[in-house]
Amino acid sequence: MDALTRMNHWLEEREFSNGDVYSGQLRGTLPHGKGKYAWSDGIIYEGDWEEGKISGKGKITWLSGAKYEGDFSGGYLHGFGTMTSPDGSVYSGSWRMNVRHGLGRKEYCNSDSYDGSWREGLQDGSGSYTWTNGNRFIGNWKKGKMSGRGVMSWSNGDLFNGFWLNGLRHGSGVYKYADGGFYFGTWSRGLKDGTGVYYPAGSKHPSLKKWHRHFGYNDTGNFILSHDSSINLEELRNSKAVSRTLSEITTTSGLARNSGRMSERFLDENWGTTDPPRDYMGHGPLSKSGRSAGSGENEGRGKNPIVFEREYMQGVLIKERIMSSIDMSRKARPLDGPKEVSISACVSFLGGKWNYYLMLNLQLGIRYTVGKITPVPRREVRASDFGERARITMFFPRNGSQYTPSHKSIDFDWKDYCPMVFRNLREMFKLDAADYMMSICGDDGLREISSPGKSGSIFYLSHDDRFVIKTLKRSELKVLLRMLPRYYEHVGEHENTLITKFFGVHRLKLKWGKKVRFVVMGNMFCTELKIHRRYDLKGSTQGRFTEKNKIREKTTMKDLDLAYEFHMDKLLREAFFKQIVLDCSFLESLQIIDYSLLLGLHFRAPDQLNDILEPPNEMSDQENDSVASVEVGLPREPSIPPKGLLLVTHEPNSVNTAPGPHIRGSTLRAFAAGEKEVDLILPGTARLRVQLGVNMPAQAHHKLRQDEEESGTVELFEVYDVVVYMGMIDILQEYNMKKRMEHTCKSIQYDPMSISAIEPTLYAKRFTDFLLKVFPETA
Repeated sequence: MDALTRMNHWLEEREFSNGDVYSGQLRGTLPHGKGKYAWSDGIIYEGDWEEGKISGKGKITWLSGAKYEGDFSGGYLHGFGTMTSPDGSVYSGSWRMNVRHGLGRKEYCNSDSYDGSWREGLQDGSGSYTWTNGNRFIGNWKKGKMSGRGVMSWSNGDLFNGFWLNGLRHGSGVYKYADGGFYFGTWSRGLKDGTGVYYPAGSKHPSLKKWHRHFGYNDTGNFILSHDSSINLEELRNSKAVSRTLSEITTTSGLARNSGRMSERFLDENWGTTDPPRDYMGHGPLSKSGRSAGSGENEGRGKNPIVFEREYMQGVLIKERIMSSIDMSRKARPLDGPKEVSISACVSFLGGKWNYYLMLNLQLGIRYTVGKITPVPRREVRASDFGERARITMFFPRNGSQYTPSHKSIDFDWKDYCPMVFRNLREMFKLDAADYMMSICGDDGLREISSPGKSGSIFYLSHDDRFVIKTLKRSELKVLLRMLPRYYEHVGEHENTLITKFFGVHRLKLKWGKKVRFVVMGNMFCTELKIHRRYDLKGSTQGRFTEKNKIREKTTMKDLDLAYEFHMDKLLREAFFKQIVLDCSFLESLQIIDYSLLLGLHFRAPDQLNDILEPPNEMSDQENDSVASVEVGLPREPSIPPKGLLLVTHEPNSVNTAPGPHIRGSTLRAFAAGEKEVDLILPGTARLRVQLGVNMPAQAHHKLRQDEEESGTVELFEVYDVVVYMGMIDILQEYNMKKRMEHTCKSIQYDPMSISAIEPTLYAKRFTDFLLKVFPETA
């Protein structure tokens, strides 16, 4: 008998001083091979061992009745195995280091089941959850919650097909009612929020096949949406609106639902893991106005029943128009995608691939530039850093070179302007270089957005919405480079400046010689709150309106479209106009005109009519071992919406103090809080730091216009609580000879003070005077 055989022998039993008992094969003094180990606390393992560690196939049981059978590695549950919990729930699938990870199926003790992808013990990736009551969700999960694209079907026949976030409907979607009605719209945190169209049962709604191109369907016919999808109301509108009574508008009912959690813990800490925490879903909407279109609906099916165009704010219906479905069906087309943008100033000769090439080349160039300049020790900028020789150039051949990687685009030349200046600006704006590269150059890429202006520029948005990239004309690039020394000085002296943040200026030269110039800016509307209205305000009136048939949910409207004035806290207003004067004086000194205030508004749900509130998601104290589900069709009392916005003393540990892509300034002081620095509390939603141009609370007073009186549109409220976001944009137009001629020519036909092109001093005064009317002093 050799030595190995002598060491690898069976022992009847070995008992340890702590009460544990092992019987099986050994290698030396360590368990190795087949064996059984019983811990003194009642846990028993029987199976394979390797060098004293549990590895291979085996079975472990706990005193409570829980058991696992499957693969082990290095003392961990690792591989494929089945876990049965004391309550009877069973998981069968992949494990990694004691936690569910990979594909697997779990059947809960209440007969719910989840089948799909897991990550670090939580549902993550594609998966299907079926509740015992017949409800089912198929789609994407993230950290144990429904997030991303997904379809929720209820046992009563209702179905929601759209986007989810943290277990709530959030983004674009289509809700199909069991009776055949449809609602196309957007949701925020589980509540309808924004514009949409409701087609009652029997009405002629657009064929879903017509919406495929915008929403997208995969090969199996499953519905897929785009994150930036928005409802094109004009394509769903009838030319005539029908008046209706307030009582018809304000009828709704709520829903009840169950809530709970998934939780489980192994009895031995060496193999311990925890199921996902409580997971809450939104309600399947079931409003009376959504269920019936009047007493004659059933009789009118297929006979031109009415269709509703609606606008919600956090579940509250604030506007509604009634239209004819027949006229709408004649106009209906797929939901609008990005507005077509003129590309004459860019690279139209590249055909269909030009957009892909531009984005890929831009990412490659920025990654190269930032990676090259960041390791250079920081120093103060010099006059030479603004000069014509302050450039970084590099050729990017398709097959790569000693300095550049290979890529799937075409050959291009890259030029980066004033790299040291913009490197210092990014640090001045407290922007981390790695975060900057990941936002713009990450795998998720960029997406094109529609152009709000007439310039023909192309706009791209980073995947995390932090940065906007805009193509520049050659003349605009020259203005930016000329003003850069003064701009650097101004933003350094005034941290609360409302002027656009510039993070980099670049140029691409493609192999045919075409040059495309870009500037990277901060996105003023990068916020966790939904922006309901957008305005571009110059203070001029000639041509400053938007045609009604071109207004979309995300359309940036103009001066004459603004039907509100905003009342702010005294100190917030003073800080705003103090900075406006400083910024206008700066632009005036550079002979800049045509700039505007970009204004974004987040409306809070009015609290005057609580009976029209779609109930928010409420957490229950009830706990069970399953994902919370929703029962539709059960009545409940609607919740009273939160009243107003609350300013409280600033607490740095209670809010996110990280600098945003647009504002880096100090926390503002408010008169209402005893002239202390303040945070804004949105009851039930968030606590936000108040800075100039970011998270600024106000009251919006609606002014009824003549066109609204004649349109038949019902505006239910006159005063709204709003959160304001704003900044000054389009600062690259000088009052040059071309603009002087434009002023002279237009002055013959129009009032000289109504046109945009006027002398810089007058432009600054008119701009400021207009904002004084928009933000009047509160008595």
